[in-house]
Amino acid sequence: MLLKDFDFDLPDSQIAAMPAEPRDHSRLLVFRRETGQISHHTFHELPSLLSPSDLLVLNNTRVISARLFATDAVGHSYEIFLLRKTPEPLTWRCLVKPGRRVKGESEVIFADGMRALVKRRLDGDGFEVKFETALADDFEAWLERNGKTPLPPYIKRPATAGDRERYQTVFAKDPGSIAAPTAGLHFTPELLSKFQGQTTELTLHVGYGTFAPIQTENVGEHKMHSETYIVSNDLWETMSNTRAKGGRVIPVGTTSLRTLESLEPGRHSGSTSLFIRPGFSFRFTDGLITNFHLPQSSLFVLICALIGTQEAKACYQEAIEKGYRFYSYGDAMLIL
Repeated sequence: MLLKDFDFDLPDSQIAAMPAEPRDHSRLLVFRRETGQISHHTFHELPSLLSPSDLLVLNNTRVISARLFATDAVGHSYEIFLLRKTPEPLTWRCLVKPGRRVKGESEVIFADGMRALVKRRLDGDGFEVKFETALADDFEAWLERNGKTPLPPYIKRPATAGDRERYQTVFAKDPGSIAAPTAGLHFTPELLSKFQGQTTELTLHVGYGTFAPIQTENVGEHKMHSETYIVSNDLWETMSNTRAKGGRVIPVGTTSLRTLESLEPGRHSGSTSLFIRPGFSFRFTDGLITNFHLPQSSLFVLICALIGTQEAKACYQEAIEKGYRFYSYGDAMLIL
């Protein structure tokens, strides 16, 4: 499989810079795998498109305010993008702009006077930042006050105060992601209350790999970044009961899908670097709610694995022709 096989033309005008309001008034393209039928809806119609025996699997991760700005002692400015915690207290793997200024170890100062040390990793694999120990008891609160919402790079505008709430799902609970599980952004409490089936939650903290492009010509050589997950003790039983009653297990978002397909019997937490591509044998996935993804991305490759490459391209072409909005703040697709 070559990367060019997963390419398509998308007008820049269809990349959503702002979300639909209200949340559940985004558009919804429905693709039925058995017939190849495509139909067009609004997301608030979702409960009528599903069965009372279906199970929706939601990712309840919460996005942290991962983008920080600081200066050094001589006034140079830095952007520090937190990626994930390390085992050392108050220490994070991070991206730094401009990284060329960090020769060894640099002290930076944030707007409120808090300090941190930024250094290159000894293995040459990026940077780490260690915050002052004064933050030990309330780092998350400090981050909320000082950090910015980490909007994806293809949204060409600064994050606003409104993004702090809008770039979270209404069921977000567990802080740890640097990107939203965007398929969940379309849900409202009212819509969830109208769904007559079951819902269950898991947690997968979305990492920088969600932005990472495939850089190998041979798609099979691409390596996914690892992301951590936790699932409830009763997830296995809930999925089994759903299928026994003729229902479908429908993950909300590719993060939920990748978590389900990474599970091993009896295991409730771990990490996954699973790269789903055509030829993959799905074990727990009977459908999917997802947004529209970048060409040549690992997420579009996943959609091709689920419904077929030509079918995926046909769905995306129709979405483009019908004026659907793409990417994180864009419209949605339901695969059944």
